[in-house]
Amino acid sequence: MASTTPTETPEKIFAIQKLFVKDLSFESPNTPVVFTEKWEPKVDINLHSTAKSAPQDLFEVALTVTVTVKNNDKTSYLVEASQVGLFGIKGFPEAEMGPLLGSFCPSVLFPYLREVISEIVTKGGFPPMLLNPVNFDALYAQHAQQNDAAKAN
Repeated sequence: MASTTPTETPEKIFAIQKLFVKDLSFESPNTPVVFTEKWEPKVDINLHSTAKSAPQDLFEVALTVTVTVKNNDKTSYLVEASQVGLFGIKGFPEAEMGPLLGSFCPSVLFPYLREVISEIVTKGGFPPMLLNPVNFDALYAQHAQQNDAAKAN
């Protein structure tokens, strides 16, 4: 029988258990008129992630994006999607959990979210919306720095 002594570190386990779209919404309030106007869109993108624990060493990480596209100051379309992953995570020290859940997991989810957005926008009759790559490591570091500054005040 193998025994674990207090000096041994537990095995780190990370596994993707499930990836799915939890929420999806598409609105195009000014059709069909928007299709007859010159296409010079103004795009506003809001992206955020959340993480919470789930049963059995699972963590639910959600990456949500809202894309609002206006043409001639009228909303052409608004799309919101939440891509979610269930990740099996065990044996990681607390110091590694923040970057894992706040940076690594959203990086895994982003390509799936990008595909969902592009597909639904295209099905809505508009040119594909290709979300630019995101540096989740930098975003997480910025968020952590802002939290540290807030705690210091």
